[in-house]
Amino acid sequence: MASMKTVNELIAGSVGGAAQVLVGQPLDTIKTRAQIAPSSKGPMDILIRTLQKEGFFALYKGMASPLLGIAGVNSLLFASYGASKRLISPYPDLSLTQIAAAGALAGAANSILASPVEMFKVRMQGQYGSPGDKRLRIVASEMWREWGFKKGIMRGYWVCIVSRRNVYMYAHLIAGYEFAKRKFAEKYGPQIPIWALLASGSVGGVAYWLSCYPLDVVKSRIQLRATPPVGTPVQYILREFKDVLVESGRFSGLFRGLVPSRKIPAAASTFAAFELTREYLEEWTGV
Repeated sequence: MASMKTVNELIAGSVGGAAQVLVGQPLDTIKTRAQIAPSSKGPMDILIRTLQKEGFFALYKGMASPLLGIAGVNSLLFASYGASKRLISPYPDLSLTQIAAAGALAGAANSILASPVEMFKVRMQGQYGSPGDKRLRIVASEMWREWGFKKGIMRGYWVCIVSRRNVYMYAHLIAGYEFAKRKFAEKYGPQIPIWALLASGSVGGVAYWLSCYPLDVVKSRIQLRATPPVGTPVQYILREFKDVLVESGRFSGLFRGLVPSRKIPAAASTFAAFELTREYLEEWTGV
């Protein structure tokens, strides 16, 4: 029965991942460009210039990597989350502390697949519509050929591992979602409306980014550098923090791009798509 539940979670996670990309990619493009462009006047300036110079579909630049990859990433995330819940407690009604712990374990597992997906997405989003812009397959090929798997494809992985970025983020994401969902369930019962699922996902998205957004800024900058970082992961993470502060001249530089973050609407659509798909699969499979 547990194995069938895992299959349902894998499939529902894939659907949730696709919804996340389709809804969140435009905001994610603006966020990434705001993080790596110290001279920008802000997210709205980036949006206007992107639309003027590259057109609307430039907001979906780099979507192929996450559309293919985040389906797998979310499958792993939700399957790991479900397995972690069953490992932590054999009973279905977990406390929010237990939910957060299961989310943290799922985030740790998620780092393995998430890093290469993020790497290619950021590299694609960092191109600004010039004649020399490269397709995804060229970007991936060059990163592999010039720097290899560890320094190329998996660049940014150690930011997630050493700082426990994904652990904190997913613990807050899932706990925030579950907290809001339970509050709605107190009023509407176990079958809460779709808008309440979306609202619960939004709460999780806010908790996700507020938990450690500066680390995402550091990760994006490391992934977009022309050459891999030098030194130990701790050394180059701290060095990147310092560079952000020096370039921006203030602490707020570590929160550049936070306002248009895609995680809030993306989390809303992800959880709603996941829950609805899982409910359908539970009815169909009986598990």
